Amino acid sequence: MKRVIGEEVRVEADVFTDGHDAVACQVLYRFSGDRDWKRVPMAFLQNDHWAASFRVERLGRYEYTVRAWTDPFLTWQRDLEKRHAAGQDLSMDFLIGADLALAEVGRVLENRTLDAEARYRAALAAKPPLPPQERTVTYERTLEAVVEPVRARFSAWYEMFPRSSREDGQHGTFRDCAKLLPYVARMGFDVLYLPPIHPIGASARKGRNNAVHAEPGDVGSPWAIGAKEGGHKAIHPLLGSFDDFDFLVREAEKQQIQIALDVAFQTSPDHPYVNEHPKWFRRRPDGTVQYAENPPKKYEDIYPFDFDSAERQLLWEELRSVFEFWIGRGVKIFRVDNPHTKPFAFWDWCLNSLKQKHPEVIFLSEAFTRPRIMHRLAKLGFSQSYTYFTWRNTKPELAEYFSELSASESREYFRPNVWPNTPDILHAYLQNGGRGGFIARAVLAATLAANWGIYGPAFELMEARPREPGSEEYFYSEKYEIKRWERERADSLAGIIARLNRIRRENPALQSDWSLRFHGIDNPQLLLYTKEAGDNLIVVAVNLDPHRVQSGWTDLPLSGSYEVHDLLGGGRFTWSGARNYVELNPFTVPAHVLRVIR
Repeated sequence: MKRVIGEEVRVEADVFTDGHDAVACQVLYRFSGDRDWKRVPMAFLQNDHWAASFRVERLGRYEYTVRAWTDPFLTWQRDLEKRHAAGQDLSMDFLIGADLALAEVGRVLENRTLDAEARYRAALAAKPPLPPQERTVTYERTLEAVVEPVRARFSAWYEMFPRSSREDGQHGTFRDCAKLLPYVARMGFDVLYLPPIHPIGASARKGRNNAVHAEPGDVGSPWAIGAKEGGHKAIHPLLGSFDDFDFLVREAEKQQIQIALDVAFQTSPDHPYVNEHPKWFRRRPDGTVQYAENPPKKYEDIYPFDFDSAERQLLWEELRSVFEFWIGRGVKIFRVDNPHTKPFAFWDWCLNSLKQKHPEVIFLSEAFTRPRIMHRLAKLGFSQSYTYFTWRNTKPELAEYFSELSASESREYFRPNVWPNTPDILHAYLQNGGRGGFIARAVLAATLAANWGIYGPAFELMEARPREPGSEEYFYSEKYEIKRWERERADSLAGIIARLNRIRRENPALQSDWSLRFHGIDNPQLLLYTKEAGDNLIVVAVNLDPHRVQSGWTDLPLSGSYEVHDLLGGGRFTWSGARNYVELNPFTVPAHVLRVIR
């Protein structure tokens, strides 16, 4: 189970016994490592079902369980009420209760000089004494809740290649990245995610457009980690020094932005590990190292580790130390590349040992794979997870998928982080959707999920050309070359993205996932949903058709007359009851984000 600072853990249990005695139960909880348990009485709901909640206030792990017992005093109180309602003589019952109650109450019950009604009122107001330990039953398991920073639940990520941070097309540095922090902050992002910043191998280096052979001057893929200058604990020399990196981290914090680093546990053929630890890699029959493959794709510039090698322990400890190294330089957020291709046992050991020492650290799992594997990684310790959002584009697909993410039991441990694009994924919807398509996907990502991100500036500048028809790869992908971006272009979506992130910050309903509800609207191209937190009710309507104006009538669980304020497009409207007319134009603003004024 995952929570963030200040949230509630609600515990429910079925509690019952044989016979007719009254039962009592409580939640026991404590911060991991504390000796004493705190106790919260559980309230009866119905049909032997009980519930209680406790608030988590510290980063790290909480333990909790349920204790129950049959309570003779509660049984006596219950029966006393029944006898009183039947008009029976209670004198003998008061004496029985005096033996069961605490001393002060017992004296009142034994006092025959008091009238029966006074003794009865005292009996009902009395609290039962705590039972002796041997009369209680405790649930056989001690459960855990992992408590993380609020940014694990609510964040906005901006991905940027630092080498493309200059306007003149030359190789950028960390100092150049620092100059772009105001740009990132103006758009409202609080996480700046950098792809690998390490030296890039020269052997088998990929050229532009993933060409097998690089031309002179080709910079290669940042995920081909390692060269003569070092590996995972080194910085690409053209990006600057460690002092420059530390400067970027400090400047980002001034803008309330945290730097996130990509951790990819793989190497180029030139990584120092290859020569220093040859047993860490799997060999083919001809003695060469097996490079990475995902048929039909081949990654000749990347060597995967053999996590089950004869030097497994040494390898695992070294890889964990990569996280430790960058945590020591002030990095608190990591995006982990392809964790599903590494052993579950490694992540269980690595992430939990890191979180014991550094409970403030957040890990994002980049695992586009089968659902059960994604969920297993989340249970093993990843704070957030990429999703299938990119491939969910129709009304039924979006409603079904996000209902699962927000309302099923998996929400207790699986936190979605929703991206409309990545350097690897340019979906056909964006390729063909034009400006309206990009805006619609941004609105969906920013309001369906509390964690969202974009790969920029490709997104705000609406980069939409694929490498070839049917491909999700970008034409002249930034993975293999330095890009010169016109960030201040007049048609940039930076302004509308800034508005979306401001709406998210100002409306608590959009800062968590669990209140999401989908509602009827009589047009298959329109998606309607709400989120709510206290008095803050947000209604979102999105036109999923990027080429045509679409309209429809809503079916909302609201009554009477009320005002809605369009936070995205501007304007105020008076609505009435459940049915109201919506018309959305993809060539202006293809969505409403409405705050209901009640």
